[in-house]
Amino acid sequence: MFKKILVANRGEIALRVIRACREMGITSVAVFSDADRDSMHVQLADEAYCVGTARSADSYLRIDQIIAAAEVSDADAVHPGYGFLSENAHFNEVCRESGFEFIGPSADAMRKLGDKNTARSIAIANEVPVVPGSDGLIESDDVARQTAAEIGYPVLIKATAGGGGKGMRIAESEDVLAGALKAARNEAAAAFGNGGVYLEKFIDRPRHIEVQVIADTHGNVCHLFERDCSVQRRHQKLIEEAPCSTLTPERRDAICQAAVRMIRGADYANAGTVEFIVDQNNDFYFIEVNARIQVEHPVSELVAGVDLIKEQIRVATGQPLSFKQEDLVCTGTAIECRINAENPDRGFQPSPGRIESMFAPGGMGVRFDSHVYAGYTVPPHYDSMIGKLIVHRPTREEAIATMRRALAELQIKGISTTASFHDVVLGHPEFVAATIDTKWVDREFQKP
Repeated sequence: MFKKILVANRGEIALRVIRACREMGITSVAVFSDADRDSMHVQLADEAYCVGTARSADSYLRIDQIIAAAEVSDADAVHPGYGFLSENAHFNEVCRESGFEFIGPSADAMRKLGDKNTARSIAIANEVPVVPGSDGLIESDDVARQTAAEIGYPVLIKATAGGGGKGMRIAESEDVLAGALKAARNEAAAAFGNGGVYLEKFIDRPRHIEVQVIADTHGNVCHLFERDCSVQRRHQKLIEEAPCSTLTPERRDAICQAAVRMIRGADYANAGTVEFIVDQNNDFYFIEVNARIQVEHPVSELVAGVDLIKEQIRVATGQPLSFKQEDLVCTGTAIECRINAENPDRGFQPSPGRIESMFAPGGMGVRFDSHVYAGYTVPPHYDSMIGKLIVHRPTREEAIATMRRALAELQIKGISTTASFHDVVLGHPEFVAATIDTKWVDREFQKP
C-alpha cells in the first residue's frame, strides 16, 4: 500500500481523496494555487505545497510544478481527480517516469480512449453499439456530403478530441453542411489543438446514460450500474441519478455488459465511465469513455455500496478489486445536484465572492461533498461548482422528496447558488415522470 499520495487537484474532489487517504492510513499531500490558500482541502491535508498563481495554466496545469511537489514531499503516487490533468496522457507518463504511480489507467489506454474516433473503433470491435456514422475522420467536404447522404440528415458533427459540447454542430441539410463543418473544425482546433471531426446520425431527444466501471490488473472488470445524466444545460450536467428509472432490467443488463466489453477491449485498469445516448425506443449507442473518476461518482457509490476512491488506490497498488460483479446489488435511488456559485435568475451568471454564513443539510440519506465554509472566498478563476448535494433513499419518490428537503435546508449567504433552480427542476412534472431528455432544460427554462 502507498504511504503518501499527492492529490493533483483542488476543491471537493481533492478533499474526497484526502478523506479516503486518511481512512486508509495514507499521508495526503495537497497542492494549491495562490487563490486556494484557504481552501478546505489545503487545511485538511497532511502536507500542502503552492504550485503557482491563480490561473490554472500557472498552477494546476503546470506539470513541472506538480512533479516538483511530489518530489519534495516524497510521495509514492499521484491522484489526478477529475478535470485539469486527469486525462492528460503526457502527465500520466511523466508521473510514472518520475517514479510516482499514477492512480488511473495506463497512458496508452488513456490516449486510445481520449480520441473519440479510435474509441469508436474499439467499440465496434467489441460489439458495443455505436451511432451510425463515418468510418473515420472526415477529410473533405465531398466525403462529408457522401457520408451524410448515406446515414441520413440531420447529422451531428463531432470533434474527435472534443468534450463539453465544443467542436459540435448539427447539420439539418446538405445546404448547411459545409459551413457547419468549418465552424466545428475551427472551434475544435482552438479548444483542443486538434481540428479533426467525424459524422454521426443525429439522435433526437436522447437520454444521456453512463455506466460506472472499475477494473484491476488481474482481469477483473466490474460495473457499478448506470447513471442518468440527462438534466443538462448547454451540454453541462446539472443533476444525476442512479439507476436510470426508464430502463427495464433487460436493457440495464445489456448496457452495463456493453460497458464492460468496452473496458476489456481497451485493456483498461482503474475507474472509468462509459457514456451512451439512449433513444426513445431505449436503444443505446456508445459516445465516449471518460478515463478518470467523474463528478457524479457518488451516486454509483451509494447504490452499489462501494468506495470508488479507495478501490482506485487499491487497484493502483496492484491489488485485485475487493469484490466481484455478483457481490454487487443495486439498492435504492441516489440523486446528486451540483451546487454552483451561479445566479440562475441572471442567466447562470457566475457568483464568486465571500461566503458570509453557511448551513449544510443533514438527516437520513443526505451527503454534502464540499470544500467551502463560512468565511471562505469563492475564487473567480475556476469551475463554479462549490459542492455536490447527494441523497440515497429506498425509492425514487423518496429520493426526490429528500433532495427537495435538503435543498431547502442548504443555506449559503453572500453568494448566489443554483440550489433554488434544482428545486424547481425536481418539482417539475416531466422530471417526476422521467420523460426528459438532454435538451429538456434548454427548452423548458431558457425560453426568451
